[in-house]
Amino acid sequence: MDKIADILTTFTGPIPPDGRHRAEKLRRQQATQKKAEQVYLNTLSVSFVNSYLQYMGFETDLDKSDCNPLQQTLMDVADLSLKNLGALECRPVLEDAQFVYVPPEVHSNRIGYVAVQIKKSFREATLLGFVRQVQTDFLLINQLQPLDNLLEYLEELTQVKQAELASQSLTSNKTLVKLKQWLENIFEGGWQEVETFFDHQTANLDWSLRGANNSFISRGKLIDLGKTETIQGVILVVAFIQEKEQEIDIIVEVHPTSQESYLPPNLQLMVLDFEEAEEKSIMEAQTRSTNKNIQLQFSGNVGERFSIKLVLGDISVIESFLI
Repeated sequence: MDKIADILTTFTGPIPPDGRHRAEKLRRQQATQKKAEQVYLNTLSVSFVNSYLQYMGFETDLDKSDCNPLQQTLMDVADLSLKNLGALECRPVLEDAQFVYVPPEVHSNRIGYVAVQIKKSFREATLLGFVRQVQTDFLLINQLQPLDNLLEYLEELTQVKQAELASQSLTSNKTLVKLKQWLENIFEGGWQEVETFFDHQTANLDWSLRGANNSFISRGKLIDLGKTETIQGVILVVAFIQEKEQEIDIIVEVHPTSQESYLPPNLQLMVLDFEEAEEKSIMEAQTRSTNKNIQLQFSGNVGERFSIKLVLGDISVIESFLI
């Protein structure tokens, strides 16, 4: 393997203890020795790649990978899910192997394939290299691309995905947010608990709606405004309380993300009323140089529609709501 190490940029390190324990647990659940060895090596490989990529700053999600206990039993899979990017197949090889086996069931739906050499102790592993696509079940190890190329490739995918997400969010969001469903704990994608975005000191926002009655609903959403100097996004918070059967009181606030102290100057917050197939601004607020938040309050009747519009320079984002 010294010859291969000279050709490829590799990485050697310990397999995380929790990964080894999980691999051992899954191995004991298999019906045959052959399947047990396959699941054991696959799990070790995924754990090692997961640890390495997290250290390199990439977001991974083991829970979304196909290599769960059921899939492991039915198929030969060793994939690791990378947030917003896709699945990376982590194929194990032993120290004396000259090729990497890639089973037919993983020839598609993968953003790439990494070769993971498992040491005889099963406590260490080496990332030998990767390829973006496969067209055969067997890959020669000496034909793998350097590990550095994998990191560059994942960075490129991340930038492309961020650009796509920004492009999608810089237009009117076609999803109609139904506030009445929030009372039933049904929330549209992207709307999260306010505490998700703020620390404990700032999460308890001083809303006048709260008053003596704490039973109101609030949710926040990260709004991407694109790259404007150092500002890339803000947190849009919507809170409401229904004290009358057909009317609710609503507060809309905009806050900087946890990485910023202030909102960008000249950021406009508007509430648009939907009348005769047209949306018309009924109230507005705008930041100055050092605003930590901006807020608008209004009331609406059940069944009415309105939109919230954020404008920064030539960038605008619209979120539409149904009361």
